[in-house]
Amino acid sequence: MAGRRAALKAIDWLAFAERVPPNQRGMFNALKTRTDAISAKLASLPGKPAPIDWSYYRNAVAKAGMVDEFEQKFNALQIPEPVDTQTSAIDAQEQEAAQSALAYVEASKVRVATFEEELEKFKNMIPFDQMTIEDLNATFPETKLDKEKHPYWPHKPIADL
Repeated sequence: MAGRRAALKAIDWLAFAERVPPNQRGMFNALKTRTDAISAKLASLPGKPAPIDWSYYRNAVAKAGMVDEFEQKFNALQIPEPVDTQTSAIDAQEQEAAQSALAYVEASKVRVATFEEELEKFKNMIPFDQMTIEDLNATFPETKLDKEKHPYWPHKPIADL
């Protein structure tokens, strides 16, 4: 049991609580209470079960040889423990998620820098009510009319009617 306890990961409840939305605070508190109760119960259990006093049973059981047979069968009993096949997969997923999160953070920093440059451009430009068409086209080149693509704008050519 002690080996299993050492393998369990500790939960950072403060970091977990920061990420819980206010509408789910009750469910979070219930989870923490239940987890603490289970952890306390597991901690109170001994690492190994109490050994069986076979001599007491030999004196208490009237049928001769019965306790010896039980002792042999008990000592021969091997309970297989399941092999942990998922921890490595979970750790790999955790590392992959951490890498994708770092990539997202780096991409977000680039986007934030781009948006800050654009915001600075908007702060420094002439107010819209004071702009001329030339100022608008200089500030926002995408608004400039392309005479080759749309020679009759805002009218359509007669051939397109």
